[in-house]
Amino acid sequence: MTDVYIFDAVRTPRGKGRPDGALHEITALSLAAQVLQAIRDRNDLDTSLVDDVILGCVMPVGEQGSDIARIAALVAGYDRQVPGVQINRFCASGLEACNMAAAKVASGEARFAIAGGVESMSRVPLGADGGAMMVDPTFAFDHYYAPQGIGADMVATLYGFDRGDVDAYAVQSQQRAARAWEERRFTGSIVPVKDQAGVILLDRDEHMRPQTDVQSLGMLKPAFAKMGAAGFDAAARARYPEMGEISHVHHGGNSSGIVDGASAVLIGSKEAGEALGLKPRARFLGGASIGSEPTIMLTGPEFVTRKLLDRLGMTTADIDLFELNEAFAAVVLRYIQALQIDPEIINVNGGAIAMGHPLGATGAMILGTVLDELERTDRETALVNLCVGAGMGTATVIARV
Repeated sequence: MTDVYIFDAVRTPRGKGRPDGALHEITALSLAAQVLQAIRDRNDLDTSLVDDVILGCVMPVGEQGSDIARIAALVAGYDRQVPGVQINRFCASGLEACNMAAAKVASGEARFAIAGGVESMSRVPLGADGGAMMVDPTFAFDHYYAPQGIGADMVATLYGFDRGDVDAYAVQSQQRAARAWEERRFTGSIVPVKDQAGVILLDRDEHMRPQTDVQSLGMLKPAFAKMGAAGFDAAARARYPEMGEISHVHHGGNSSGIVDGASAVLIGSKEAGEALGLKPRARFLGGASIGSEPTIMLTGPEFVTRKLLDRLGMTTADIDLFELNEAFAAVVLRYIQALQIDPEIINVNGGAIAMGHPLGATGAMILGTVLDELERTDRETALVNLCVGAGMGTATVIARV
């Protein structure tokens, strides 16, 4: 098997996923094309050498549908021989795209592959694709279906995190993201988004609220209490009778933000990079996905971490930095608790609570973020991880070159 390397990683800033957000006028196709163009131009890349473009997109319908990866590659001006494929592993789609690209390179199927993702949540809203998980009784009744917000509150209840804990974590995310921007930690990877006239519409994450404090978050009502009272709490208790009453602690301020954005990662073999004079930045050590209990849904990161590290002959002590998507505050708190991770080495530049979670793009975004941080702090290894809808987890381990 061929060793696999990361040569570059870029992302757009995240725009608020609302009609008044800075990126609302920009289609997902344009967002994806702009990061693909940036990867090409930053690396003077001969695109005829790219053997695949793999993009995650969680709502692949309407203007985001019809294999947006192939269409974006054409719009970006790539060689017409470059194929493209859209994939969907819910929130981990962007990281799964990177793992798939790495597997293609490792097997010799691809010299270079570009992986990443895109989501315009202001234009194609969450839930636009429907799906059996929510509405088909074949699944919903037999597997005690409850929405992710209920799952997040279940995590908090079962593992002992109260409202103060999750709000304090959310404030920390905001503070870390603000510091990262103030210290220009993201600058090298950000691709400013432009309109058709070439005017920059956004060059900085728009969702952040740096002035957030525990007091202001304390004024927000729990977001999922009414949903729980409508029957989902009962379904969750039927699956977890030991849990008792669910403590509803999550709300918009301690959950991931709805945003627009795109990401791209250039992945290839050492030989392919050398032929173009490209210097590798990191090596893929491995990736994995796993299924977990689907009612609580959000505990997969712990189990996929154990699975992947065991496969690699590593332990958490071998990892210098962890990056776990902040779907909900309790997800990260449980991960820290379960694996006994030092809170100072996880999500050190903030996360989706502060900056938002553009579903299909996030996995590749945070892979690039942790790679930048490895280089900035002269550290070696990182583990990137996301919880996934329907009860899954996806993870990747990289080592800096």
